[in-house]
Amino acid sequence: MKPHFFAAETTQAQEARKRLTATYGDAPLEEADCIVALGGDGSMLRALHDSIRHKKPVFGMNRGSVGFLLNEYREKGLTERLDRAQTVKLNPLCMRVTTMTGRMRDALAVNEVSLLRETRQAAKLKVTIDNVVRLEELICDGIIFSTPAGSTAYNLSAHGPIIPLNAGILALTPISAFRPRRWRGALLPQDTVLKITILEAPNRPVSAVADFTEIRDVETVECWLDKSIEISLLFDPEMNLDERMIKEQFMP
Repeated sequence: MKPHFFAAETTQAQEARKRLTATYGDAPLEEADCIVALGGDGSMLRALHDSIRHKKPVFGMNRGSVGFLLNEYREKGLTERLDRAQTVKLNPLCMRVTTMTGRMRDALAVNEVSLLRETRQAAKLKVTIDNVVRLEELICDGIIFSTPAGSTAYNLSAHGPIIPLNAGILALTPISAFRPRRWRGALLPQDTVLKITILEAPNRPVSAVADFTEIRDVETVECWLDKSIEISLLFDPEMNLDERMIKEQFMP
């Protein structure tokens, strides 16, 4: 497989790119068979978003910190690793936002869509699922709608559940919920259409973030899993992502 290398701006990632391209070459993106991403999970997310446009599988190698979606960094035997890599298919979330000025914008999220209060005041949100209002008023710092792949990221930090990749469900997790105080979130079918309406939006402004695309002063946010878009991740057989997600649930 002919790789195209994508590296984070860090010294560690850039130096790795120089060494790897000297050994394996660096095919133009249009001619490459795959993208090799060097960095942390943030860089991997950017490479995955680029892969949507170019329809190339992504093989990540960890030159960052956490690296949950990446393989171990090794310079030797990369061609053989790419040839025997296992493929994991993902679908992103589509976020459709209407702002307080009436502007509409769409964005995609591999990990999660998160709504966050912009000021010192808590957000007030109405939660509608498949045209049924489930929470008339949720007072909180925000809320996270996560894919299985993203369930080990921000969702986990907010005490949301880790979801196996093939579970067919999405996680809806509040951030610092004040009312209803006992609500800890929900697991929803993957064909769910979620709508969040911002209550008292002018006085309690909220931003919406799809991975790293942020839209401020939103009025409504709709989210659903876009099955028309498929992203391919490549993993070493010993780095099986399903196994890693199970192990993560038993971490001390």
